[in-house]
Amino acid sequence: MSMRDAGRDQFRHFLTIPTRWMDNDIYGHVNNVVYYSYFDTAVNQFLIEAGVLDIHQGEVVGFVVDSGCSYFSPIAFPDAVHAGIRVAKLGNASVRYEIALYRNNEPLPAAAGHFVHVYVERASNRAVPIPDAVRAVLSDLIILD
Repeated sequence: MSMRDAGRDQFRHFLTIPTRWMDNDIYGHVNNVVYYSYFDTAVNQFLIEAGVLDIHQGEVVGFVVDSGCSYFSPIAFPDAVHAGIRVAKLGNASVRYEIALYRNNEPLPAAAGHFVHVYVERASNRAVPIPDAVRAVLSDLIILD
């Protein structure tokens, strides 16, 4: 199934993100770069709420090394974005998230994409294995076919 046709049941976690007036561009819809902000917000809010990301003091953090987005229909202020996240691949030091952005109560995503974190030791910026606590939380986001 393509992400374009991904129903909400394909995601284990959702975060509702209100659009802001400043998100709209001159064409009257949310500008493409803002979608990446929604991805970042959904993933990191999940990790913070799960207690496995300390953005200020954590010794190991995830750095974004790859992201992409496909756009299917516009989102505009004052819509609410429902960001569904799932884990598509859980490696030794990296995780690939898939995120779908649903506009208001629409059943199919307005946009969808991916976001890859590589876990690094903050002090050295060197890749390290995903910590066990993080791996356990991420495992709950894997959708098995």
